[in-house]
Amino acid sequence: MVNYKLCAFADEADKALSGQIRAMQENGIAYLEMRGVNGVNVAKLTTAEAKAAAAELKAAGIQVWSLGSPAGKTPITDPFDFEKEQFKRLLETADITGAHAIRLFSFYGTDGKAEYRDEVMERLSRFVEMAKGSGVVLCHENEKGIYGDIASRCLEIHQAVPELKGVFDPANFVQCGQDTVEAWELLEPYIYYGHIKDANKEGKVVPPGQGEGQLPAYLKRFFAKGCQVLTLEPHLTKFVGLAALEGDDVTQSVASWNFSNNREAFDFATNTLKKMLEEL
Repeated sequence: MVNYKLCAFADEADKALSGQIRAMQENGIAYLEMRGVNGVNVAKLTTAEAKAAAAELKAAGIQVWSLGSPAGKTPITDPFDFEKEQFKRLLETADITGAHAIRLFSFYGTDGKAEYRDEVMERLSRFVEMAKGSGVVLCHENEKGIYGDIASRCLEIHQAVPELKGVFDPANFVQCGQDTVEAWELLEPYIYYGHIKDANKEGKVVPPGQGEGQLPAYLKRFFAKGCQVLTLEPHLTKFVGLAALEGDDVTQSVASWNFSNNREAFDFATNTLKKMLEEL
């Protein structure tokens, strides 16, 4: 039996924080990657809302592992001022909630073009500079449509901004045509924690282990490195905030799995992952 700490984007179970807490408790999940709270994105929480959420989670015995923030999910051609102000708020929310990490991205509209490389690195370096002294670990997530979409460009990012750690998302690599084991071998020194999400050949998200993400092989390497925290991100049904995450790609990205509600999909994905972990 491997030693792991299970985390989750519980806003996929319920938009209400009370429902998220219930889903986590009933599934034995102790860590939250906070993304949506009562229908509000984590980057838009007021100080009062963040404090209220922190108190509710503490009372339930749930720890905030990371803020599943949208930092860096704007076009590279947009002014950086919006991102700076949003990131200040995220750092405040991380402090209030006790979040250990903040995940972020490397900007849309780059298409992997070399002409955008310097600007991407400059902006990511600004995030790192802003976070100095906070105790929060900044983690770049590979994602389709941003500069760090495939493993080689993620490597460029980590080499240029060494303070930035990595979140490994198998499904996102599959959706970019990137072999996940090859990606792991290239990025292993920089990975801090992992996401659990899988996708099929058509790029649609499917239950963990049922796609092309080679999750058992990825997980064996993940644990061999000494990593422990895995954030479940089922994406098996539409939920509040999905449209903002996926844009026009919603109908294409969500698999045609039949669940009566979000909680049922969340429970199914959790149980599927636990079974996979037991078999490692």
